Amino acid sequence: MVASKTNGLRKVIIEPVTRVEGHGKVSILLDENRRVSQARLHIVEFRGFERFIQGRPFWEVPVLVQRLCGICPVSHHLAAAKAMDLIVGAEKLTPTAEKMRRLMHYGQFFQSHALHFFHLCSPDLLFGFDADPAIRNVIGVAAKYPDLAVQGVMMRKYGQEIIQRTAGKKIHGTGAIPGGINKNLSIAERDFLLKDVEQMLTWARSAVKIAKDYTMQHLDRLRDFGAFDSNHLSLVRQDGALDLYHGGLRAIRADGAKIFDHVDYRKYYEYIAEEVRPWSYMKFPFIRSLGPQEGWYRVGPLARLNTADFIDSPEAEAARKEFKALTGGKPNNISMAYHWARMIELLHAVEKIRDLLHDPDLQGQDLVVRGQRREEAVGLVEAPRGTLFHHYRVNQQDQVVMANLIVSTTNNNEPMNRAVQKVARDHLTGVEITEGLLNRIEVVIRAYDPCLSCATHALGRMPLVVELLDHTGRVVSRGHRDET
Repeated sequence: MVASKTNGLRKVIIEPVTRVEGHGKVSILLDENRRVSQARLHIVEFRGFERFIQGRPFWEVPVLVQRLCGICPVSHHLAAAKAMDLIVGAEKLTPTAEKMRRLMHYGQFFQSHALHFFHLCSPDLLFGFDADPAIRNVIGVAAKYPDLAVQGVMMRKYGQEIIQRTAGKKIHGTGAIPGGINKNLSIAERDFLLKDVEQMLTWARSAVKIAKDYTMQHLDRLRDFGAFDSNHLSLVRQDGALDLYHGGLRAIRADGAKIFDHVDYRKYYEYIAEEVRPWSYMKFPFIRSLGPQEGWYRVGPLARLNTADFIDSPEAEAARKEFKALTGGKPNNISMAYHWARMIELLHAVEKIRDLLHDPDLQGQDLVVRGQRREEAVGLVEAPRGTLFHHYRVNQQDQVVMANLIVSTTNNNEPMNRAVQKVARDHLTGVEITEGLLNRIEVVIRAYDPCLSCATHALGRMPLVVELLDHTGRVVSRGHRDET
């Protein structure tokens, strides 16, 4: 699709962006010399959870806000629950409550990372960016690599089984409540999950190898593919370890220098600001001390491996060291290295799942604590896609009166736009639109595993038609893709 000529520029629209969670489009403006003048990723659906949960009682929030997403509801469930813990004065949960939540969280990471790697991005890695789109999809993977396809399905299923037994349901569960949890893990549930955990470990190791081998074999091409220096942000444990559930905020520059470290996330607004731009429903966060031009940052698996000093599970830590060796211990700023980092986290998650399943605290009976009531609170977790902020105020009638959510993909908004622009400028000649070119733009977006509108999908057919016009308005190339 092409918009009309504006200020001497021609516009190319890629809509929808495929094999991602949610719905978005890319617009590319070409000048008279057919060079890319501008490229943007647009989020075209409006959500509104921050407004319509206002007036609801605070104890409903952990269940309500997870409806933002059908792919990562556990992340919203836990971030909101952590905020509501503070509302009811629960500064420290019981061992059973915290470990049940962590088990739920690792199950979420395991299923989400498996879904993205095997179902959404593996066709690009296995068949190549220019492969026939008729086979470059999960059906093509199943036909040519049936064992790998089964592995991906079974890994996701295992993560969902963990969520069901900790949250009550595989999607939109109710396990986390203000001050704790509403159930423990029975011996029967524990044994059910233990019987497959070694197989999951074996498959996770092989997934790390697939991602590592792909990155190393294509390193010359990937070093510059949508890649750029950036700041990175995540939670880290007090000792600097990777911690997906709790910790302090750490931000680093592209060279590894710390911008801030071990910041209390309840005061995130003193360090992180947000701006709005008219062409997207998604906000643009940045580090206050650096300003919007220099303060944008990346989050997610790549950022977490860059910010953490170590991983506290042995196999994932060994894999992290190999990952860091690629850049001599400095931060890795290769966008496509997200996949390798994501699989290291997958391995870490199942190592932690195995350890937790052997922990007798999961069968404890002390599930909930209370303390001094508050009226404002912040909850943070590391979601599969990156750092997730939930901030609420509650009045004396127990009603939510303010909510501010900075979801993981929002934190990656500016980096994704920069990646899209770089790929477009590097690969769009302005002479011919090829399916491979369109896919390259989508490939770099998929590297971030974005949840563009928190799993809201349009109904019906969504074909992709792109026309490229020169500065006179003459069609010089046309590309078409049926619904995928």
